Amino acid sequence: MNRKLLSLFGVISLVYFTCFSSLRYLHAETVFLDRHEHSSQLHGTKVQFLARDLESGIDYVLADSDLTTRHSPFSTFKIPNMLIALETGVSTSPDHWRDWDPVKRPAEEFWPDVWKQGQTLEQAFARSAVWYFRDLALEIGTEAYRDYLTSWAYGNSEVPEGSDHFWLGDILKISTREQVDFLEKLVSGELGVSRANLDSLERASFQGSQASISLHGKTGTGPDQGGAWEGRFSGWYVGYLRRTEKRPVVFALHVSAPSFSALSSFRKAFSLTLLQDAGLITSVQFEP
Repeated sequence: MNRKLLSLFGVISLVYFTCFSSLRYLHAETVFLDRHEHSSQLHGTKVQFLARDLESGIDYVLADSDLTTRHSPFSTFKIPNMLIALETGVSTSPDHWRDWDPVKRPAEEFWPDVWKQGQTLEQAFARSAVWYFRDLALEIGTEAYRDYLTSWAYGNSEVPEGSDHFWLGDILKISTREQVDFLEKLVSGELGVSRANLDSLERASFQGSQASISLHGKTGTGPDQGGAWEGRFSGWYVGYLRRTEKRPVVFALHVSAPSFSALSSFRKAFSLTLLQDAGLITSVQFEP
């Protein structure tokens, strides 16, 4: 009887070890980054930040960050959107060209000049040209979006029927932690996306390098009150560090600020400052 119990215990132990050793890690350690050290930069803002080192399993969190409240992804949604466009064949390649139709998509006052022209998918990603991705959304369709976003556990995965702007308001929402979880699956090759399409995103999102590290990222922003361009704005900088000798670092920063100008350059710059605080990069300077 004791031998049987011992054998059963051995089987259970083996199953337990096999299951849990297959996980990359259990995020057992969290390092908190000092918020007060940056109080002068944070005046008037609300900032949440999480970086995850996939090599060590350590989460680096800006102290007192709210990582669970969901927000509109705004243009950070161009990361999954580009992948979905390529995977469905709606875009045949990152060089897929679309003409801008000023009748269908009339320019708004805040549009930069680079939006007011035809462009490729890769250019539209880099320029954050909203009209291009709204056109894509109509061709991709509601069901495809729902299927992909649900399988990827992307925020609340909500997509209204026929919408071409669901990522720009209060419908599709995602938290800071969920952004990082999604990016972890992305860089770990767990989204079921082809290698060629991942490489296309890698090129489009490239934002510079230092030593053996390349930076990939995407910003996103919008007014806290729809159409209130003179009021508070919220925004993101999300991305990852690709390292030649270690697994990547994935990160997300969400910020609410008094105005667009207060967060425009702040998002990326402060993200790099925190990555340096965490010892994950040696400098905030990246060569194009």
